[in-house]
Amino acid sequence: MAVWNPWHGCKKISPGCRNCYVYRRDAEFGRDSSVVTQTANFSLPIKCSRRGEYKLKPDGESIYTCMTSDFFLEEADQWRPEAWNMIRLRGDLHFVIITKRIHRFRTGLPEDWGEGYDNVTICCTCENQNRADYRLPILLELPIKHRTVIHEPMLEPIDIRRYLSTGCIEQVTCGGESGPEARLCDFGWILNSMEQCVEYDVPFWFKQTGALFKKGNRIYHIERKDQMAQAEKAGVNYKCGI
Repeated sequence: MAVWNPWHGCKKISPGCRNCYVYRRDAEFGRDSSVVTQTANFSLPIKCSRRGEYKLKPDGESIYTCMTSDFFLEEADQWRPEAWNMIRLRGDLHFVIITKRIHRFRTGLPEDWGEGYDNVTICCTCENQNRADYRLPILLELPIKHRTVIHEPMLEPIDIRRYLSTGCIEQVTCGGESGPEARLCDFGWILNSMEQCVEYDVPFWFKQTGALFKKGNRIYHIERKDQMAQAEKAGVNYKCGI
């Protein structure tokens, strides 16, 4: 997938952050993940070749934005207006922004945002019922044209029927947690979420099993390289365009 990381580093704010993969990877190089810095690829969407053509070209894939931070992080407030401007300029690209800070969405929002940009999907992370019930009402009341939900790492069964019933959520994604300290993901939780999506005809994607995966009465330890493939083999995706 195409990725644009305009800044790097984040602050942990909820249970899903405990074993953050960014912190884990940075630790291997002695880097402090809580320090937020602008990256060398900050202007990637508008970088051009010597021929004056954009280096980042539309090819049908979404641009996953800020995967090593959070787009709405307070420490990035000074950079976000320029990032929004690049997103507006590149209307030929579709940007997916995954956030745990949906409550900060309006901070630095472009004046021309209106009811939302057509080329932006906001994906709200809800790792447990508590975070779903806090974040999803906010997500649904905001002026956003494309909304999706991700339960990752999924830490317990989560009921979002009352949010799916609005017809405003375009997809739900579920996945377990990776890494040596991964918490358990139960296949029963995944199936429950899938059934909710089928009930309201919302596309569903089981993204990955995570490292510690329970199915029935058995617990499996699954290597990182196999986690997405094993999820695909489960055959529980529904109308998913990913």
